[in-house]
Amino acid sequence: MSRKPRILTSLLLALALTSSLASAAEANWWDAKWPTRKKIDIDTTGKGVAIAEPIGTTAVLVRLHEGVFSFMSAKEDGSDLRFVAEDGKTELKHHIEKWDSLLNEAYVWVQVPDLKPASTTSLWLYYGNTEAPAPEAAKETYDANTTLVYHFADASKAGTDSSATGANAEGTPPPAAGSLVGSGLRVFGQTAIKAPAPPLGEWAPGAPLTVSAWIKPSALQPNAVILSRRDGANAFILGLDNGIPFVELNKQRSSVGAPIAAGAWHHVAAVADAGAITVYVDGKSYGALTAAMPLIKGPVEIDKDTSPAAASFVGYTGEIDELQIAKTARPAGFIRFAAVNQGTTADAAKLITLGEDEASDHEEESEIMKHISLITDISKDLTFDGWVVIVLCAVLAIMGWIIAAGKIMYLNTIEKASKEFTKRWENISSDLTAIDTEDNESVKNIGGSMSGKMQKLMRQSPLYQLYHLGSDEISRRMKTFRQVTFNPQEKKDAKIMGLSGRSIQAIKATLHGGMVREVQKLNGKLVFLTIGIAGGPYLGLLGTVIGVMITFAVIAKSGEVEVNSIAPGIAGALLATVAGLAVAIPALFIYSYLSSRIKDVVSNMETFIDEFVTKMAEHYKE
Repeated sequence: MSRKPRILTSLLLALALTSSLASAAEANWWDAKWPTRKKIDIDTTGKGVAIAEPIGTTAVLVRLHEGVFSFMSAKEDGSDLRFVAEDGKTELKHHIEKWDSLLNEAYVWVQVPDLKPASTTSLWLYYGNTEAPAPEAAKETYDANTTLVYHFADASKAGTDSSATGANAEGTPPPAAGSLVGSGLRVFGQTAIKAPAPPLGEWAPGAPLTVSAWIKPSALQPNAVILSRRDGANAFILGLDNGIPFVELNKQRSSVGAPIAAGAWHHVAAVADAGAITVYVDGKSYGALTAAMPLIKGPVEIDKDTSPAAASFVGYTGEIDELQIAKTARPAGFIRFAAVNQGTTADAAKLITLGEDEASDHEEESEIMKHISLITDISKDLTFDGWVVIVLCAVLAIMGWIIAAGKIMYLNTIEKASKEFTKRWENISSDLTAIDTEDNESVKNIGGSMSGKMQKLMRQSPLYQLYHLGSDEISRRMKTFRQVTFNPQEKKDAKIMGLSGRSIQAIKATLHGGMVREVQKLNGKLVFLTIGIAGGPYLGLLGTVIGVMITFAVIAKSGEVEVNSIAPGIAGALLATVAGLAVAIPALFIYSYLSSRIKDVVSNMETFIDEFVTKMAEHYKE
């Protein structure tokens, strides 16, 4: 193989590889409307934070700040954020607890299904779509076993339950900024915050349960109540006794461990399962209590137990954040993950890492495509009558474009043929007697010689047709003249062989008749363009009037007078007028263009007729 073929083969292989890589990247991109994405890795191996126990489906906290995220590229409320699983197809549920584009800080919760221990799970964060709608409700971020989630966010959401239960807290004080995750509560043990039951469901006898919260005690108190729930003699209490987290169930208390320090955040959780309750502190097993959950269906009280039976308990003083209750026994891996993920230690940064921004290879949707998409949406509200009008307009448009294309091609051919004819006419016009012969080929070849292909092209020229028509008339009269002289083979010169004034006028009339036929050919079928110009707007107006009439009739019948009920119908009706104008306006421009070119052709024919008659009168004098 020579060197050039080898180089060509290498280039082709490189192009094929580049094309395949580009296609693979394009296929892996979730949605072209989102121009930027960022990879998020959750590492539960030894390289990140080693978690060997099962975790399961969990809501993962993603912290965004200026160092890892471009807030300027996202919408000002973060509603363009989308989280997609590693497969590049599955969109993950999420909600935003806090979004501050001024301070460049955000806290987002993302549901990751079946998070695996001792492995790396990746997901994608897409953003940058300025026209993206708001994501779905926050309540879908948590699984069905989650019965209560309090983020204690801003003032309008301080007591909002972010789970599907909807047990919004009563008596929630204004949140305190600068808490563990955005805002939290600063409490003083004076007033109980209640989660009403219902809608909060009962705790069935022996049923599994998980209660967790982040606490930051400002002082170490004896028997301080973080959370309690009572039903008659049955009572569940999660508390802090001089810095020692405990669970008390019907006056039985869990085993104790080392006290926690005041002024620092700690994750406290209690998991009830199979007749035992395990207490976790900062994701590690801390204490235990052998006791099964009794039936409890009263309200949950936070910060203070208001029951007379709780006289020996005091209210908790300090800060509290991210309180959650689930009707299942969360595995140890789940508790460990939550304690690390939601905390602010160095392990949190190792557990979840955010990669660099990746830009989409897709081109941003043009304004034209946006308009087309909008028109497509409007067409969904078009009535049957409107569709009939649009179909008729489409038929007119198609016919007009076909005719216009044919006319333009025909005029181009005429122009090319006329240029070739003019070159040859200049040679013969000085002596028209050159075509005075019994040989018809001399007329066809304009007194010279032409190939069959050139003759075929020349016949497309109206000038050639007029020339041929005039030449035939001259030849016929000269043939008659020879027969009169009784010497048909003798060729007379111009001085002897003349044409009378009447003959010249007759030939001129014949040429004008030929021109009229050529003009009719040029103007043929242009009537369809004029029908589109005149009829398109009227058809569109008819469709609009019918559509508006039907829209108002439906509104009158239903009684719903709203913008959302009127606007779609009116927009759909106006689409018919747009269709009519879309037919008429291009047809008008094309018709004007064709008319101008046809006018030039007609002018050339008139000029040629005058020149032919003048030359004829000069060379065939009477």
